Amino acid sequence: MNQQLTRSAFSEPGELISWMGCLQAEEYTSAKWAIGNRIPHITDARIEKDFNEGRFFRAQVLRPAWHFVAPADIGWLLNLSAHRIKAFYKQLHGKLDISNSDLKRSKHIITKALTGGEKMTRNELLTLCLQAKMRTDEIRINFLLMDAELDGLIVNGGRQGNEFTYELREERMPVMEKEAAIAELARRYFISRGPATLPDFVWWSGLELAEAKMGLEMIKDGLQYAVINGEAYWFFETPVLQEPDSVSLLPSFDEFTVGYKDRVDEYKPSIIIDGQVAGTWKYSEKRHKIRIETQLFVPLQEHAENAVLLAGREYARFLGKAI
Repeated sequence: MNQQLTRSAFSEPGELISWMGCLQAEEYTSAKWAIGNRIPHITDARIEKDFNEGRFFRAQVLRPAWHFVAPADIGWLLNLSAHRIKAFYKQLHGKLDISNSDLKRSKHIITKALTGGEKMTRNELLTLCLQAKMRTDEIRINFLLMDAELDGLIVNGGRQGNEFTYELREERMPVMEKEAAIAELARRYFISRGPATLPDFVWWSGLELAEAKMGLEMIKDGLQYAVINGEAYWFFETPVLQEPDSVSLLPSFDEFTVGYKDRVDEYKPSIIIDGQVAGTWKYSEKRHKIRIETQLFVPLQEHAENAVLLAGREYARFLGKAI
């Protein structure tokens, strides 16, 4: 299928992320499994390695939400969406008494600290701001760093232990003119998530309706569509039918659910059988073993139950654990 859940064309996380435009990464650990579901035989450790080597970043683009983004795409995605996200956070700046002067001064401190290829954690940058007598704390530092990210000054630069680091963004990261960026975003959305509707694209992209319509108009000659219940569903090619009893254990905030307007309430880890949400799941870990618990919406036949068990073993393999 176009979401790459049953027949993947990719072996590299960065290539998959770029092809999809970006991949929601609100919960970092879950988001790695979103990649794991779409690249056969990859492991959590391999994805972590690629992230720490800067083969992809974690940034707030499109909507006020974290996404995995390929290095070649972060520039034009920020140019397209940063102003909307900054407007959203501006309201919170007032409540937290963060002034424009605070934002400007913090960027000066951050730039000086990260010059020369340095990487620092949030807590390390907080310490530097406090040493410079800035009015900040554990909460306010997040918004100072976010503003610097949205201005394209810094990026999430891998992890030290369980803490994310920040580094200066390279100026050579490509950008595009606005209309070209909207068309490119539309192309990547419908090629990776179609069949989908215009309202789906508006929700996912964070664009204004007029902008989303323009993007669809610019690429629709290369699309096919089907009308269902009066709504046009757009796609690049006829979707591949699901294999019988194909099962995926999807993480919370997976693009299979959050990539569409009518699924945005389905944030829990989902069991997908033959392309349909069939239940939810969770796991616990003890002594290098994991236990998976499922809550199914309807009883399953034995062969479907076995497919769910196999999917659970695949998740354990991804983590490098037993089940």
